[in-house]
Amino acid sequence: MPTVDRNISDIVLIVDDVPENLSLLHDALDEAGHTVLVATSGESALQRARQSLPDVILLDAVMPGIDGFEVARRLKADFATQHIPIVFMTGLTETEHVVAAFAAGGADYVTKPIRPAEVLARIAAHVQNARQMKQARSALDAFGQATVAVRAADGRLVWQTPLARQLLKDFFANPEDVAPPELLAWIAGAHRARRDGREPPSLVFADGSRRLLASFHDQTGDDEWLVVLREENDASAIDSLIAAFRLTQREAEVLYWVVQGKTSNDIGEILGNSPRTVNKHLEHVFEKLGVETRTAAANLALSRMRGG
Repeated sequence: MPTVDRNISDIVLIVDDVPENLSLLHDALDEAGHTVLVATSGESALQRARQSLPDVILLDAVMPGIDGFEVARRLKADFATQHIPIVFMTGLTETEHVVAAFAAGGADYVTKPIRPAEVLARIAAHVQNARQMKQARSALDAFGQATVAVRAADGRLVWQTPLARQLLKDFFANPEDVAPPELLAWIAGAHRARRDGREPPSLVFADGSRRLLASFHDQTGDDEWLVVLREENDASAIDSLIAAFRLTQREAEVLYWVVQGKTSNDIGEILGNSPRTVNKHLEHVFEKLGVETRTAAANLALSRMRGG
């Protein structure tokens, strides 16, 4: 058995209880330069997948004990293995079995008797897609992005960066594999806004002075939606205005409360200043932002705050 080394080749896990099938596929994949792992039962497949995290899994649908459909469901329910593409191998071409394969989380299927050239071609496509997704996840993790991909059909979190996982736990204490109802409702609303040519809302959930904001990106394929999350509170928003427009602390506070729709009298009460002092600060804010009205200042500030 070749040594597992991700820098040398892609790792393919073959799961089949028939030795002849294993031998045929192993030789073809090994000759093509893949690192090949094998499992002869559903139980050993689950263990091997969690230990080695292969790039793709070739999975026999019908096996004694835990069958391939159940193996796939368990792999897709495990956050560590749910991203691995599964290609089912089956001699059952009836519609219900094909549907069952995809319903269990399969990305593709090949029919028996196995044709190695077809298997190699399908593996190459899925490995390339999986590699691109892995690189994208690594980049988002490295830059500290709080990003999630949500499957619209059932609300499952297909993947999420560590920061996104922490934000969702902080705001909702939700399970790692299911999006909270508030986020699903926001996605639906943002999708409708995009479809109607309107600006999607940014607020997902508010908890006192803390707010969870989201940026709606686009469909990533297979009815999955990519969302970037960001926590905002009064202090962080004011800090962002200071950095964006080179405002003083007090100017940024005044501008922040203007964005919240407060009048000069309201802001004076909040900050302990007179309305006249607030208006003086506003004059400086207008000058630094290059605007002439409260509405223009608020719109510019809101745009910068949404953009992080």
